[in-house]
Amino acid sequence: MAEAASPSAPIVVQKYGGSSVADVARIRSVARRVVDTVQDGHQVVVVVSAMGNTTNELLALARSVTPSPGRRELDLLVSVGERVSMTLLAMAIHDLGVPARSFTGSQSGIITDNNHVAARVEEVRPHRLFAALDTGHVVIVAGFQGVSRGGEVTTLGRGGSDTTAVVLAAALGAEWCELCSDVDGIFTADPRVVPAARRLDTLPLDAAVALSRGGAKVLHAQAVELARTLGVQLHAAATRRPSGSGTRLPPGPSPSSTMGVTPDTALVLHELADLSELPPDVAGAVVHVRPGLHGDVQVWLDTRNLPEATAQSAGRPIATVTAVGRALVVDPTQTAVALTASRCVPIETWWASGESIIFSVAREDANTLTQALHAALVPKRPHT
Repeated sequence: MAEAASPSAPIVVQKYGGSSVADVARIRSVARRVVDTVQDGHQVVVVVSAMGNTTNELLALARSVTPSPGRRELDLLVSVGERVSMTLLAMAIHDLGVPARSFTGSQSGIITDNNHVAARVEEVRPHRLFAALDTGHVVIVAGFQGVSRGGEVTTLGRGGSDTTAVVLAAALGAEWCELCSDVDGIFTADPRVVPAARRLDTLPLDAAVALSRGGAKVLHAQAVELARTLGVQLHAAATRRPSGSGTRLPPGPSPSSTMGVTPDTALVLHELADLSELPPDVAGAVVHVRPGLHGDVQVWLDTRNLPEATAQSAGRPIATVTAVGRALVVDPTQTAVALTASRCVPIETWWASGESIIFSVAREDANTLTQALHAALVPKRPHT
């Protein structure tokens, strides 16, 4: 029997995505990593997503029954996926000699508003989690879900398991919150697009927020923004590597040097005569708004936050490429370098936002522009 962590040991929250728990072998691998973290002297709270592609399969099943499934029933249906992975992981950890207990979002005290499919967390009441930790258990929590004050099961929308991990880390006073995936931390660009991209040992939270808003797939924007607001120390790590590895995301502003470049090809451009014409069901998907050339209004929408039927007809397919670094918006020389590099493709428009410079381009040009900006702006090695 492995030794359980002391109730006075610091708490670590670890979140594992669907690919990390996609099958029994991977669940056992995660269990081993969790037990190693316990043996390093930590109490561990684990947040898990549904196994592999389970959520999409459940959504497809619902739509095979009806093209317009009710949002309440959808929440009840898709919440099943995380319940499967949480219980299997608890069994696997127990099999390694460490006691573990699994909890649904509602059992964990995650209280949300009433907005089914895209609920917001309003409060966390982690009494049962503290009680389990105090008796030496590893705690396993179903990500992506909570309960409304009226007792309805709710889900938190895209990236909801990351949100679960961050709010639990804040409520539990965790030493850090580790977001684990197949990717070994955060890179200056997607290595599949830019082979020369390098992993960042440290990425200040302001820069992480900017990259996540720009579409960086390793980071979920709402969760990173919550971490900044709640003062949660984040790590982005590979499931296959020990706890505490990967990229550390401390509080703080973006440095002057460019930290990364990321494309987002899941956008559409909606052009309106007036902003009042924007349909109510797309308001939550707005990424950027700016005046058009002829007195109209241009609105960039994130199709991942649109109802499926709306996403097919919401506007013209478009992409953005975002470069993050404070000098890009305060140093005219660096701005000029970025603009010169962008001439490799036709640019529809560009703008500065916070600590980023953002280019809007045709989707087919996004990777080419990402490569050019990375080559021109990102240092080949970190400054010392």
